[in-house]
Amino acid sequence: MFHKITEFEQKIANFFGAPYAVATDCCTHAIELCLRISHIDRVEIPTHTYLSIPMTMMKVGIPWTWKNEWWEDYYYIGNTNIIDAAVFWKKNGYIENTLMCLSFQIKKHLSIGRGGMILLDNKEQADLLRCMKYDGRSPDCAWTEQDIKMIGYHYYLTPENAMIGLEKFPAAEIAEPKKWSYASYPYLPNLTVFKDNENNTEF
Repeated sequence: MFHKITEFEQKIANFFGAPYAVATDCCTHAIELCLRISHIDRVEIPTHTYLSIPMTMMKVGIPWTWKNEWWEDYYYIGNTNIIDAAVFWKKNGYIENTLMCLSFQIKKHLSIGRGGMILLDNKEQADLLRCMKYDGRSPDCAWTEQDIKMIGYHYYLTPENAMIGLEKFPAAEIAEPKKWSYASYPYLPNLTVFKDNENNTEF
């Protein structure tokens, strides 16, 4: 059934106009994987976004600071080419030379319950991300027959959720998406978890 994941990746890549797509179990993990291959010293995060984004920086150990940004549809994680496009849905909407991360969570335009995707135009990065999200192994054969050469992450999309995405895609393709912006989210610096980490120290 794993060919369903590849089929779903290709369907989303074609819709957005991206050369490559790598399916993940959620958008937050998609962003984390992109951060891990980007070798970034410091990032900026909008004060209004989903709370898992600054928490991911704390988890990975990347220093970060807040930025005021009145974004719509998507935003760049500051100082990177990584785009949090969790709420974005637009035909041919891929921006070249970026790592654009999508969400298929229950409230998103294409809802499959849980899932994410990385859109990109770099084949080497796509191949790397595909192994990283799948425990460092290739899905082409049993892992017991492979020499695993990298630390991987258990972040892959299940074939069952990929099938749901394929079933729902035709309706999502023609439906008008909801407009999202910074105003859809609270002011995160007010949350105690981030007040206690004002110096953005690792833990």
